[in-house]
Order: sequence, then C-alpha cells, then structure tokens
Amino acid sequence: MIKAVILSAGWGTRLRPLTLGRPKPAIRLLGETLIEHNLRELSGLVEEVIIVVGYKDGVIREKIGDSFSGMKIRYVRQEEQLGTGHAARVALPFLGERFLILNGDDLYLREDIKRCLKKNPSILAKEVKDPSGYGQISAENGVVREIVEKPEKEVSNLINVGCYYLNKSFFEKDIGKSSRGEYEIIDFLKYYIKERNTLYLARAENWLPITYPWSILEGAREVLGMYKARRKGKVEKGVFVEGKLIIEEGSVIKKGSVIEGPVYIGKNTIIGPNTYIKGPSSIHDNCFVGAGTEVQESVIFSGTRIPHYAFIGHSVIGENCLVGAGVVLIDFLFGGDAIWAKVKGKKISTGRKKMGSVIGNRVKIGPNVSVMPGVMIADGSTIYPHTLVRENLEENTKYE
Repeated sequence: MIKAVILSAGWGTRLRPLTLGRPKPAIRLLGETLIEHNLRELSGLVEEVIIVVGYKDGVIREKIGDSFSGMKIRYVRQEEQLGTGHAARVALPFLGERFLILNGDDLYLREDIKRCLKKNPSILAKEVKDPSGYGQISAENGVVREIVEKPEKEVSNLINVGCYYLNKSFFEKDIGKSSRGEYEIIDFLKYYIKERNTLYLARAENWLPITYPWSILEGAREVLGMYKARRKGKVEKGVFVEGKLIIEEGSVIKKGSVIEGPVYIGKNTIIGPNTYIKGPSSIHDNCFVGAGTEVQESVIFSGTRIPHYAFIGHSVIGENCLVGAGVVLIDFLFGGDAIWAKVKGKKISTGRKKMGSVIGNRVKIGPNVSVMPGVMIADGSTIYPHTLVRENLEENTKYE
C-alpha cells in the first residue's frame, strides 16, 4: 500500500473567526472533524498518513494520535508557511516513490480518491457550473494539457480539487515563489506537464471546499446526508419530528418542540421546550437551546447556550457562547440579492441569498440585539443589549 500526505499547516485566515483557536482541519462537522472525515475515507486505501502540521498543531495531534482506523499517523511540522509545494517537500523524506496528497481542509469521498489512485500520476478534478476563483484544468483524452490558476477568461469548467496521486519526480525541479510569495504544488505540476506531458485526469463526483465561514453550512448539509437517522437521546412526548433526526446520548428534546430534519444534536444537549429547529442544522455537544427559540439551517458548536426566544437564521455560532433573549441573527435582505461579507478586510459575495452571522467562540450577546446578514463577530466579544450590529467586530488576538 502507498502513503498519503494531508496538508494541514495553514493559518485558515479566510475561515476566521472560527479558526482563532484551532486549525481548519480540526473544525467539526457533526460528530467528526474535517481531518477525521478524510482519514476515515482513506482507511483501507493507504497504510500510513503523514500529516503536515503548523498552526495550532497540538489540536490535531491530540485529536488524532499516532494511529487512526488501522493507519499509522506521522506528523511533520512545516515551520514556515511557505505554501503547499513547500509543505509537500517537507513530507518527502517519509514517502515512497508514489504517494497521495490532499488538502486537510476540504471534504473528499472514498470513491473519488479511488478514482485518483487508478493511474499515476493523476490529479482529481470536478466539473462545476462556476469555475471562477479556482484553478481550471484543460484536458484531452484523459490527459491534462494545462492548469491555469484563477484565469480572467474561463479556460474550462473542470477545477482542481487539491487531491493528487504523484511521484517523487514531480519535486525534483526547483521552482520559484508564486505571486503570493509561496511555493505552490500547482507550479510543480505545471512544470511536469510541460516537460513530460503525462499527468492523468480523474473526475470527482463529490467534493466540498471549506474555504469561508459559510462553507461550514454547506459542509454540515453534505455530511448530514451521509449519516443515518438514530435516536440515542430522549425525545419527549409532544415533540413533532419530520425528516431525519440524529440525536446522541444524554440529549433531550423537550415537549412542544418541532424538528424538521435533517437535524443533528450532539451529546448532552437540551432542546426546548417549544423550540423550532429546521434543517439542515447541527447543534453540537453540551448546548442548551431553550424555550421559544427558532433555529433555521444553522450550525451551533459545543457549549453554547441560547436560553430563550432568539432567532438564529443560516448562521454559524462558535463554542461556549451565550445568546440572550430576543436576539435576531438576520439572514435575508429585501430584494433577495446575494449577501456580502467582509473577509480579510475585503467584501466578497457569499453567493447565498440567505446568510446570517458567523459568531466566534466565547461571545456574549445581550438581550434584544439584532445582527445584520454577513456580519462576523470575533472571539471573546461582548455585545450589549439593544444593539444593531452592522459591521464585523474585529478581534484583537494575533495568531501565535
């Protein structure tokens, strides 16, 4: 069997504020983190996984350990964030002649990975409606002819999804830094195509990038579709449930509540009474979503308390937050236009007509606060009662 490399060293700046305390691959989607999901998909296909770590690497080491689902796990630290190509080279001394490389912050499925492993060397690509903003691939008869990074004029609707089955000869050539000041895997691939013209194309059916905070909503939807319904917790009499419900041990849904699945409820979480949860929604461990609260298509991370009468629409709420009575996370603008959000100081479209807020960890929101669509609120923020929040609340914490 071959070995695999998972690139997990990045800062995750575009996913802030959710990545202030953890690297992107350690973000949870339902019962598992992103990296656990990908490791499970690799089980049986590879014998060992080298995880290239950097930012907050202790979180991944503690979560995964030295083995996972029969695979040996080895960690290699990328001391400087010098790009994906540099990260791959850091792992080379621990690899055989052929190896798999994939991003640690995207969701891959087993069957797609198997397609990539059929020929060496191969790149996994997916056909999408809108390829703008992605590396685009031109191919002929199953062989890649050109890879163009985010072209102004569309080259192809096949995009690079960051999964490669390569060999050591790809990294023999010394390349310069890209315009971003990094060594990119894609530049190694471009040189290989130019010199040898033998990079094969494999097509993915399922792949989901976790790029921006609202990607968490799409990721939760995708993973919910993979889970089967189960009820390990308690559903009281007088609760109406329609669609898929996954409820873990120690959790209770109290009378008068309405659940429209798919909905995931983690361990030791209390829902209700008289609470409405519309899926796809994920409410993680040790949460309390109390009387009269409405949650629509949102993700609420562990330890968060929403005691009563709040509206949470198409939003992501971090760990150990407190949301007061009468809080409204607005998720819709009159006119129905796509909602914009500010990421790394720039306003970009979410591509979503319904998008609420992204709340960091340990945030306290007082009663009767309204938050406009697309607003990001940083870790540890306090929002006082009767406030209308129109702009991002920036954090003061720097990355370590």
